[in-house]
Amino acid sequence: MEYRILGESGLEVSAITFGAWAIGGWMWGGAEHKDAIRAIHASLDHGVTSIDTAPIYGQGYSEEIVGEALAGRSRDQVQILTKFGMSWEGTKGEFYFSSKDNSSRDIDIYKYAGRDAIVQECEDSLRRLRTDYIDLYQIHWPDATTPIEESYEAVERLREQGKIRAGGVCNYNVEQVQRANSVMNIASVQVPFSMVNRSIEDELVPYCIEHKKSILAYSPLQRGILTGKIKPDHQFGEGDSRAGSRFYQADNIARINAFLSLIKPLAESKNATLAQLVLRWTIDRPGITVALAGARDDNQAIQNAKAIDVKLSSEETDFINKHLYALRLV
Repeated sequence: MEYRILGESGLEVSAITFGAWAIGGWMWGGAEHKDAIRAIHASLDHGVTSIDTAPIYGQGYSEEIVGEALAGRSRDQVQILTKFGMSWEGTKGEFYFSSKDNSSRDIDIYKYAGRDAIVQECEDSLRRLRTDYIDLYQIHWPDATTPIEESYEAVERLREQGKIRAGGVCNYNVEQVQRANSVMNIASVQVPFSMVNRSIEDELVPYCIEHKKSILAYSPLQRGILTGKIKPDHQFGEGDSRAGSRFYQADNIARINAFLSLIKPLAESKNATLAQLVLRWTIDRPGITVALAGARDDNQAIQNAKAIDVKLSSEETDFINKHLYALRLV
């Protein structure tokens, strides 16, 4: 495994980080509890030291699984990354959308990052995670009803109290990062990034490189489509939100698969899967520090971790990019 420092925080994380959204069940269709535990254990056993989760993933369930999986492990050998600012209880803040919880009950999701709410969320996460500190604490989505400065004053207090080691942001643009950074030294920015979703390279990546902020890329496999296993007639299970995604429309699936067929021989020449090649390409990209990769079972987790063994020459990266830049989605 390769390990990298987040910004100027001194916090070292694994370049391949376990993404725990899917195991929470919410909007992904879920995973068997025992399989989720095994997936986390397999990741740790293969060099992955960092786990990214959030309270909203299964309304606490993902954090509980992470806490259970880490019981008995050396806490200082694992980095827990979690979030705040999305509530499924109450109506404070900015209404986000309606969804169903893991029991198929209707719930309303609000984005709220008020000072007192952050303090309470941190306590709740610590309890579910069975720990006394969080390594990286990140706002999940911008909350238009609360000044960013108020939110990050609360996060800075948590850092001073030793309840978190570093603060980060998710889904922020450059101006929002700057405002948060005016209150505390932000370590990282977590945003969607993949071969087919590179919009952050216009402004956010140059800013983060210049100001020494790390980027955590989520959905680097574009929620599975860059594995090559999704076909135009793919049927999604109940509760799986990918069915409504632009990338999962039949025409785009066909275009993406055509691109993948061009780079698959390169993956095979390295005894790697397409997913491993894509993950390697992602963490080699300028400005990208970490790729978050989810897994529902131990085999997927091991395959994700082994992506670190893939090495790409500059000529091979250029070959991938040539075909990638010719890809046009509708």
